[in-house]
Amino acid sequence: MTDVTSAKTARRPHHWRRDLTELAALFTAVAVADAIANLIGHQPDGPYLLIASAVALAVTAGFHTWWARRHSHAPPPTGSDLPAEGDGVGAVPAHRVDAATTALLSTPTAAGPSPSPEGTVLWRMRTTVRDAPGSLAVLCSALARHRVDILTLQTHPLAQGTVDEFLLRAPAPLAAQQLSRAISAAGGSSTWIERADTHDLVDAPTRVLGLATRTALDAAELPLALRQLLGRCTIHSLPAVSITGRATGELTPVEGVLEQTVMRLRDPSGGAITIERPYLPFTPTEFARARALVELDARLGPRVPRSEHVLTLPEGNEITVRRADSSDLGAARAMHDRCSEQTLRLRYHGPVHDADRYLDHLLSPRFGRTLAVQTASGRLVALGHLLWDGDETEVALLVEDDWQRRGIGSELLSRLVALAIEAGCESVYAVTQSSNTGMVAAMRALSLPLDYQIEEGTLVVTARLDATPVRSLPPYEQAGR
Repeated sequence: MTDVTSAKTARRPHHWRRDLTELAALFTAVAVADAIANLIGHQPDGPYLLIASAVALAVTAGFHTWWARRHSHAPPPTGSDLPAEGDGVGAVPAHRVDAATTALLSTPTAAGPSPSPEGTVLWRMRTTVRDAPGSLAVLCSALARHRVDILTLQTHPLAQGTVDEFLLRAPAPLAAQQLSRAISAAGGSSTWIERADTHDLVDAPTRVLGLATRTALDAAELPLALRQLLGRCTIHSLPAVSITGRATGELTPVEGVLEQTVMRLRDPSGGAITIERPYLPFTPTEFARARALVELDARLGPRVPRSEHVLTLPEGNEITVRRADSSDLGAARAMHDRCSEQTLRLRYHGPVHDADRYLDHLLSPRFGRTLAVQTASGRLVALGHLLWDGDETEVALLVEDDWQRRGIGSELLSRLVALAIEAGCESVYAVTQSSNTGMVAAMRALSLPLDYQIEEGTLVVTARLDATPVRSLPPYEQAGR
């Protein structure tokens, strides 16, 4: 709506009743003035009184005109009068904000003072509403009736409707089901609610810039950055060539593909990245942000933090622990040649002669992080892998026979778990054989809650990390972040 149209619609229409009333008032005033003039004009001081009355009326009319022009309209709101983000307003399109919406967003609640932060919880909520004036006001009214504060708000326009994403501070007794029913009654559909924490208070541009920085420093961060950007989702990296050397046929357009709850992006290292979220369709805005992160990774090319940490073993030998990538493929194959068949079988759970085929996948930063242990002479003697497996995370170790039972496996495992905790993983699991007592002992040495599953001689040990304090990373990892 233009300013001209707004000005026209703001004028009040004139009706014939109002014109007739004004005309009658004018005739009455003339009659009263004539009667007063005849009464006063025949007295000795009559003319002077009439002149004084006319001057007084003129002064009064002038003062009234000046006062009306000065105070008839309220001044426009200044920057300090506008609602800030913490007061409940985020980035809202102007055409969706009417007078009622502005009033609701400018006050935390309409049902009384805001509840104290000690008795509240944070929620992240998404809902789809009609893209029409007043739709946001109805949602805000529903939240206000339940004494819910809107901390941030983002809008994602769609072809039909708009997805509104809120960060809410709600009273602790208010259940998610009750809040969802209130939003549905206010016109929201496809509503999704989950608990939030203080990290979600960071505004969206700052969060995206932080994820871009992490991706720029380490190629292994791309899947983690996408997961933090898009929330709870499942990410699969599908290589262009399988472990057996066959083409997988995963061909994704450069611009990517968005299909409701699934988006596919071309992996810069080959293949495709598939992101799935069953509970809520992805929006074009989310798709654009994810594609921008992938394009950044493609432009920067392969990269792994080159930092090292030197350790001294109990017998006095020094070893170096560092990040590894595809450039270590030759050294890893040479280590395979020095390992016994039993060691390789315990590690790969399959034919020993196929072990080398896994190295391209394991050393790729796209599928996880790898730590390598090398001696003072530069020989590679151990590898530890932290592999992204959809919603789960796997840890795997391979230590050369001559260097086993010296604490190298436990050291690698503890560092991999520290990386998993930093990445926000809830658990890690290790797949081995029930006869691999060394791996079981290393998992138990973590002092974490463990779950065991045994199927046909295969043992899966899962360590839960959600209740574990984050271990301080060693200097070589801190330098690489």
